Amino acid sequence: MEKREAGGAREVVVPGDLLDDGRLRPGNGAYVLDGKIYASRLGVKNVFSGSVGVIPLRGRYMPAPGDMVLGMIADVGPSNWLVDINSPYPAPLHVSEVPWKVEFGDTSRFLKIGDMIMAKILMVDESMKVQVTMNDSGLRKLEGGQIAEIAHSKVSRVIGKSGSMIQMIKNMTDCRIFVGQNGRIWVDGDIEEATVAVDAIKMIEREAQTSNLTERVKDFIGSRIIPEEE
Repeated sequence: MEKREAGGAREVVVPGDLLDDGRLRPGNGAYVLDGKIYASRLGVKNVFSGSVGVIPLRGRYMPAPGDMVLGMIADVGPSNWLVDINSPYPAPLHVSEVPWKVEFGDTSRFLKIGDMIMAKILMVDESMKVQVTMNDSGLRKLEGGQIAEIAHSKVSRVIGKSGSMIQMIKNMTDCRIFVGQNGRIWVDGDIEEATVAVDAIKMIEREAQTSNLTERVKDFIGSRIIPEEE
């Protein structure tokens, strides 16, 4: 049987569609019935490293070259990882696109399923074959912190004009924040202050279309952050 890694043909499936006759393992968005594997949701059929699943289509981020994203390792192959970037399209990360020297078959020692990474969209071709890279300044595996997920369409509002909104949140909460264009945002700092920053980000998502948002976010954070005594 031919094994296909991420980046193969794109096939849109609906719930109940046959994905495989049982030779592969069921992945996310798939179930087994009478030894065969079927789709449990609408999305793109995805075959990677011996498993088959479905990546949902609705409301997902559409990658563009140069975008900075937060990705979660969804599967591990001998020479690459499959990265969930909140997109309907698989995003493989090849061993040549990480800042470590990785031997064939040794990938799981560096990145495991569930690990979060900062990455950049390296390439997207006409058939929506996506490649990501970690070979750029500041890109790395994330340790600690919190992940906030918002609609990717609201990312620009969180950043603000010339970065004004996100800079204000960083300054007022004293947190490190990385905003992914795919709607995932990493916040790291004191637990209480990081929670305030995440709540402020969620507030922006909910009220993105309202007026005087910057001032209201500023007042919200100010009401939650207790100044240190001199």
